[in-house]
Amino acid sequence: MARLPTYFVSHGGGPWPWMREQYGPAYDQLAASLAAMRVEAGNTVRAVLVVTAHWEAPQFMVSSGAAPGMIYDYGGFPPHTYQITYPAPGEPALAQRVAGLLDAAGFPTGLDAERGFDHGTFSMLYPVYPEARMPVVQLSLRRDLDPATHLAAGRALAPLRDEGILIIGSGLSYHNLRQFGPNGREASRDFDGWLQHTLLERDPAQREQELLRWDTAPQARAAHPREEHLIPLMVALGAAEQEAAACVYHEDAFMGNLTVSSFRFGPPPSA
Repeated sequence: MARLPTYFVSHGGGPWPWMREQYGPAYDQLAASLAAMRVEAGNTVRAVLVVTAHWEAPQFMVSSGAAPGMIYDYGGFPPHTYQITYPAPGEPALAQRVAGLLDAAGFPTGLDAERGFDHGTFSMLYPVYPEARMPVVQLSLRRDLDPATHLAAGRALAPLRDEGILIIGSGLSYHNLRQFGPNGREASRDFDGWLQHTLLERDPAQREQELLRWDTAPQARAAHPREEHLIPLMVALGAAEQEAAACVYHEDAFMGNLTVSSFRFGPPPSA
């Protein structure tokens, strides 16, 4: 089985795939990049592991239910967005495998059979697998949001790439909701420039060291007042830490003002 790449994706805001009437073409580029991810990964994918910015716990947790429900973890959206369903199956055996790999690496990990899909998972996956038949398992962040811990967790999960598991870190390259508009233009641009340089131009050892001190980057705390939407990047990169990165989505006027990006680590199987 061909080794799969990993991804860090900027997952957009709320239930955007179901809000075309409200947003118009604002999300067209992001949607196209997510659809392209399915093509890049090819037909060897047998399940998806989503490292979601919308789930934190004292220790790593893995969703282990066979039929996950829905978590509408947003507010102020149209009524129909609280009726969305994304009926992808879970995969309890994969959840056990993920927990086993993390346990073996020294990270005690729990299983949560009741955890449903949050919008960092279902909104992002809908453009990739709209038929909702691909099995999906979610991995939480550890609440300390320590970059080194999450890089190491990614290393522990790297064997999954040879087992048909597509690892996706779901967050946002810029996440400051108080400045999600014109006031975020400069911070998102500057931080994204640093991210592009670090991920695409540094060698693997330098890249890791830069990410460990990400909060010293230009406009770091203006872009991420709290880093939960950045930390999924660490897991995705840790699972492919010696491999080249590619920018697979980039806009410098997202929602009119913001610079946002997504990245792939490792070549697609067909490359």
